[in-house]
Order: sequence, then C-alpha cells, then structure tokens
Amino acid sequence: MNASIITVGDEILIGQVIDTNSAWLGQQLSDIGIRVRKTWSVSDDHGQIIVAMQQALEETDIIFMTGGLGPTKDDITKKAIADFLGVEMYFDQPTFERIQKIFEKLGRVMSPNHHDQCLMPVGVEILRNSMGTAPGMLFRHRSKLIISMPGVPYEMTAIMNEEVLPWLSQSSDIHIYHKTILTACTGETIIETAISDILDEMPENIKIAYLPSIASVRLRLSGTGNSNDALVAEVEKYSDKIVSRLGEIVFGYGNSSLEKEIYNICIQKNLKISTAESCTGGAIAARLVTIPGSSAYFMGGIVAYDNTVKENLLKVKPETLNQYGAISEHTVIEMIHGVNAILKTDIAISISGIAGPDGGTIEKPVGTIWICVGNDMDKITYLLKAGKDRAKNIETATIYALDILRKFILKYY
Repeated sequence: MNASIITVGDEILIGQVIDTNSAWLGQQLSDIGIRVRKTWSVSDDHGQIIVAMQQALEETDIIFMTGGLGPTKDDITKKAIADFLGVEMYFDQPTFERIQKIFEKLGRVMSPNHHDQCLMPVGVEILRNSMGTAPGMLFRHRSKLIISMPGVPYEMTAIMNEEVLPWLSQSSDIHIYHKTILTACTGETIIETAISDILDEMPENIKIAYLPSIASVRLRLSGTGNSNDALVAEVEKYSDKIVSRLGEIVFGYGNSSLEKEIYNICIQKNLKISTAESCTGGAIAARLVTIPGSSAYFMGGIVAYDNTVKENLLKVKPETLNQYGAISEHTVIEMIHGVNAILKTDIAISISGIAGPDGGTIEKPVGTIWICVGNDMDKITYLLKAGKDRAKNIETATIYALDILRKFILKYY
C-alpha cells in the first residue's frame, strides 16, 4: 500500500509550528511496508481540505490527516470530511460521555465547544485517543482508507501506536526490515566510495539510504521480502560487510548515540571521565549527561572560557599561552593534565578554539578548534577546521570530541 499525509493548520503554513507529524508518520509507515508518496500542508480552509483529499485519494490508498479536530471554531476537518464523503453529521454519545469523564476527573466544567466536538460524520469508526479529548476517525471509502487524527503530536502518536499501526501491520503480507548503521566524522561521499563494491552486490530488494547530519551519517539498509527470517539474515549479512569495511568510524546501530556508546564502554571498563571546555562552553558535558546514570562515570567538567581560568584553575602555563596561544595543541594538552588532576579522572576531553563568527586571524581563522583526549601517559590531539557558523561549529566540535574519546578508549583500554 501507499499513503498520503495531509496536515491541516494555518500555524504550520506560517511557520509558527513545525510539522513533526509527517516525519514521524513517514518513518512508522515505512517500517510496516507502507510508502508515503506525497504530503500536503493546507490551511484551516474547508475548500482546501477537500481539494487535498480529492488529490490524495486519486494517487494513494490511504490518507493520514492530522489537525483540525479540536473544540474551537477553526477546527473544521470533520465537516470537510463529511462534505467530501457526502454524509451528515451526528452526535456521538459515547464520545460525549468519555470527554465528560475526563473533565470530571480534572474537576473542570465542559464548555459548549466540547459538546460540538462530539459531532461526527456518519460512517465513522472511532479511534480511541488515550491522551486527549478529540478521538481519531477512520473511514472506508471506495476500497480506500481515510484516517484523521488530532494535530497535537503526542495525541496523534498515541492513536497511531495503540489503534492504527498494529492493525495495519497485520494486514500486510510484505515484511520490511531496516538496519541503521551509525557513523561519525566521515562524509557520505567517502563512505559511499569505500563500500561501492558491496552495494553493487546487494540484491534489488535491499536499498541503502544515506542520512547525513552534522559530523555524522546514518546508513539505513531497508529490505523487503515474503519471509521475515530470510530477509533479516540477508540484510544483516550486508550490514556486517559494510561495518567490517568502514571499521572504526562505525560507532553503533539504530537509535543509539555517541554519548550512549561512551556510557556503555565507560561502565564496562570502569572508567571515570571529565571535560575541560573553552569554545564549546560546556556542550560536551551537556551531551554526556543526557544519558541516565551518567554520574556513574562522568565526574564533571570545567568551562575555562577565559585564559585566567585556564591558568589559575587548570594550571596551563602562562608561557604556553604567551608562546602558542589559547587555541593550540600545547594548551589543550595542558588542560588535560589540569582537569584530570582536579577531578581525579582516568581520561579527560579538552577543547579550545574560535567558534565565531568573529575573533579569527589569518593564522587561526574562525573554525580553528584544537581537541585533546587523554591521560598522563597517552593522548590524541586533533585540529578541527570548521566553518563560520558558531552554532554549527560548537556542535561539530562536540561530536568530534566525543568520537575521539570513544576511539581513545577502544585503543588504550
């Protein structure tokens, strides 16, 4: 089957709200073998909604609609669907009683608008909304399906996960299997060149997609087949070949992250980590502590933004700063020694650079960032030459620093 997505709401078109619903729906539907062919974003306009529905049903088997089911006057999706289908509206008493119980539990009084929220097009199949008052709706029309849900993301995902996806996945005889390989600090063209011969070997039923983001690329292998076990085995075979070829740039699979993988190896090897940051301003430490339980290995960080902090707290020598500058290999090495001594850690990350957009020189332009990972015995240093965008430079440097930490642990521990 293939599908269309229609998002309804002026707030999306004027950029007040970002449409995350379509991205989430596309991913979930792909996982069960339903391909999204097209998406529409339309205003809170009766005619525009109907035009989008007409086009969507001409081209696809299922329409997924989000938005316009609330209790206010601009929520007109239900009336547009009813007029499109040529049916009347009726008052759904079970929906009214459910909403009434929600308000009673909250100690609030229902408004007349919530009474109108119970008006439904004739022929609807109600989809339970465990997270809000507006139910989802399913319609069967000329062998095709229309599924309408609230625009609030957590309400939409609840209806899809609890009511729609289990049913749709059971109705398909095609098996889909995705395997996502996570890589860091290597461009997609370099990766593709490295594995081109492996890709040439892959059968037609397995495809690869490159999903690049800042300083990382996800490689998603997607396979289709009639036998789930055979399909999984085939995708895994090519995944193993790719991982073996790419080597240390691969750091994980699926929905993992660099900080999650670092957590795992630090816990496994009983290592204590600290950070000494200048240009990233604590961004590396912030990433590390997003993982629950990170206090078991991450001892803390020092933001040594000013040179006086580097000197007085981290004990970077004044002559080092005078001769080589704060943005230098010598400085980040001394920062490592200082933070490891203060926080009594096994390994530290240090970083100093020019995040921008100002402050660069001919010798050290904006985006010049030195990174060091190490202990008293061993160190890895890296000169990152980033761009001119401050936020992007900080994020890029953070990812590079975390990846160097991962590689350092794997090499020396």
